[in-house]
Amino acid sequence: MASKKVTERVVKLRELLAHHAHRYYTLDAPEISDSAYDALYHELKELETKYPELRSSDSVTARVIGGIMPELKKVRHKVPQWSFNDAFTEEEIRAFDARVKKVSGRDATYDLELKIDGLKIVFTYEKGALVTAATRGDGVIGEDVTHNVRTIREVPQQLKRSVDLIVEGEVYLTRSGFKKLNSEREKAALPLFANPRNAAAGSIRQLDPAIAAARPLGAFIYDVAETSEESPKTQTEELTYIEELGLPVNPEHRYAETLDDVFTYWKEWNGSKREKADYQLDGVVLKVDSRAQQEVLGYTGKAPRFAIAYKFPPEQVQTTVLDITLQVGRTGKLTPVAHLKPVGVAGTTVARATLHNEDFIKEKDIRIGDTVILQKAGDIIPEIVAVVKELREKNAKPWQFPTHSPLCGGDGSIERIPGEAAHRCKVAGSFDQQSRKLVHFAGKHALDIDGMGKETVKLLMEQKLVSNFDDIFELTKDELLALEGFEELKAQNLMHGIAASREVPLDRLLIGLSIPHVGVETAYLLATHFETLTDLARAKEAELSQIEGIGPIIGKAAADWFKDADNKALLARLKKHLAIKKVAPPKRGSLTGKSVVITGTLPTLSREEAEARVRQAGGKVSSSVSAKTSFVVAGEAAGSKLADAERLTVEVIDESAFLKRLRS
Repeated sequence: MASKKVTERVVKLRELLAHHAHRYYTLDAPEISDSAYDALYHELKELETKYPELRSSDSVTARVIGGIMPELKKVRHKVPQWSFNDAFTEEEIRAFDARVKKVSGRDATYDLELKIDGLKIVFTYEKGALVTAATRGDGVIGEDVTHNVRTIREVPQQLKRSVDLIVEGEVYLTRSGFKKLNSEREKAALPLFANPRNAAAGSIRQLDPAIAAARPLGAFIYDVAETSEESPKTQTEELTYIEELGLPVNPEHRYAETLDDVFTYWKEWNGSKREKADYQLDGVVLKVDSRAQQEVLGYTGKAPRFAIAYKFPPEQVQTTVLDITLQVGRTGKLTPVAHLKPVGVAGTTVARATLHNEDFIKEKDIRIGDTVILQKAGDIIPEIVAVVKELREKNAKPWQFPTHSPLCGGDGSIERIPGEAAHRCKVAGSFDQQSRKLVHFAGKHALDIDGMGKETVKLLMEQKLVSNFDDIFELTKDELLALEGFEELKAQNLMHGIAASREVPLDRLLIGLSIPHVGVETAYLLATHFETLTDLARAKEAELSQIEGIGPIIGKAAADWFKDADNKALLARLKKHLAIKKVAPPKRGSLTGKSVVITGTLPTLSREEAEARVRQAGGKVSSSVSAKTSFVVAGEAAGSKLADAERLTVEVIDESAFLKRLRS
C-alpha cells in the first residue's frame, strides 16, 4: 500500500510532467532537457508499477501527449497515432526483447532506424494524391499543416501509383541547411536561428507557407498506417514499399537478427557517424520486423509494444561560469542562474543555465570562474552536470546565496523557505515590482524597445527567459517563437526593437535603471555633467550633490545606487550589450532659464520630441506646474495641469506659439 508521501509524489510528478509535455509537444518550447524529463518520467513509471493502485488513465505514462495550436485547422486522425517508449541502457533493451518474446511466444528480429529529431507528420494520399498532412497532436486530433508540407521538395504531391495511403514520417531541418539558412540571414543582417528542431517545427506550424518554403526542410517516411493495396509482411519490406511509391525513406536503416547487431548499430551511430550525419539524431528506433508479430504484440494506451526508442546520451561540452545571478518567480521564489561563456551544444548557442537552488550549487560546488561540463539533451534548457575542479583558479570562492537582492521589494531582504531548499523575497509582490521595472526600462522615456510591453515582459519572466535588464539582450528569435502567442512577425519585430535599443543615450539609460529619485530631468542633468557612465559611477556623493538641479537627496541616492555590488555587476553585464552615447550639454538659447511643462496631445510633436526641443533651447522641463513654471504648452486632453496653470495664472500656449518661441 502506497504511503501518503509516495501518493503525493506521484501526483506532483504527473502535474510536472504534464506541464513539461505541454511545453514540448504543443508549444515547441521545452523548459527542461530530454534527460531531465526522462528521469522524472521513469521515476513516475516505477512508482506506478510498484503501486498499481496509483495508476491512472490520465497519467502521462498511459496516454499520448501532445496538443494543437488554436490558429490551425483540426484534423481527426483516421488511424490513432502513438509515441515510443524510451530505453537508455543495454539492460533496458534486453528487458524489452524479453517482453517481446514472452508476449509473442517467439524470438524476434528487428528493423533498426535512426530517430530523427524533428516533427512527426501524418500524410494522407487519396488515389495517389496528397490531400492532408497533419501533426500528431494528442494522437487523436492533430493540426492541418498541408499548406506548409507541400513546400517540401522531398514530399511528392502525387505517388507513382493511384493508391489510398496513410503514412507517417518526420519533417526536419538538415544541419547543412541550418548552416546555410543562418549564413543567408547573417548577410541580410537578420537575427540568427539557434535551434534547428524548433526552427523546423515552427516553420511547419506557421499560417504562412512562404515561411516554410524559404527554409531548407526535409522529410523521411518510416511507417505505413493504412493502404488500399496489399500490406507488406515485414517492416523492412514496408520501407521498400514506401520507397517504390516515390516517398523519401532514410537509407540508413538496418536489419538486425540479434541484440548484438542492435548494440553494434547503436554504437556506430552514437560515435563518429552521428557527427557526420546531415540531420540531428537522438537515438535509434527498434521495430519488430514481422508485421504478424507486431499485431500479436499490439499497443499499450500510448505506445506500441513492438517498438522502442533507444536514446543516445545527451551531448556534453565545456564552458566557463562568468557570473551567477538570481531570477524572481511569480510567487517571489528566487532561482540562481549561471551566466556562461557562450557555447554551441546540440545545435543551440547556450549562454545561461538554471542552477535550481542553493543546495544544488553546494552539492556540485559551482563557483564563478569555474570550468564546467554542460549537457543539453533538450532544445532550450541546459544543465551543469559537473565542475572540472582541476582547472579551477586558486582564488575562486564558494558562492553564497545573498541575503538581499534588488529583485526583491522593500529593503530587498531574502529568506530561505522553511523545510525547502528554495529562497524567496520576504516582501510579497516582488515579481510584479520587477516586471514594472523591466517595463519601465523598455518604455518610451528609457530604451524605447518596441514590442516589449507589460504582458510580454510578464510572459518572458514566467518562462524564465528574462529577469533583469541585461537578459533582454540575450533573447533569441527561436526562444520567442517557442512562446505561446509569438508568431514570426511578432518575434521579428521584438528582435528588431531590441537591436535598435542597443545604441542608447546615457540619459535614457539612466532613466531606465530605476535609480531612486532620478527621472527624466535629473537623468539629463547627470548625463550632461559627466562624459561617460564610468565617470558618473565613480563620482562621490559630494560631487553629485553640488550639481545644479541635483542636490543632496538625489546625490546620495545616485551615489548609493552606483556603490551597490549588485548594481555594479548589472552595469558590467549591460556594457557588453550596449553602445552608450554621450549626451551634449545644453546650449544657451531662446528658453535659457525657463521652466516648461508639456501636457496633453500636441498636433505634430510627441511629448518626448517637445521636451527635447525645450532642452535644446536651454530650458528645463518640469513634470508639474508651480509658481516657478515659465509657461505651459498644452494640447488636447491637457487635464489637471492645465487647471493648475489657470489657478496659478501661469501662461498657457499651444504648439504653434511654442515653435515660434523656439525660433525667436
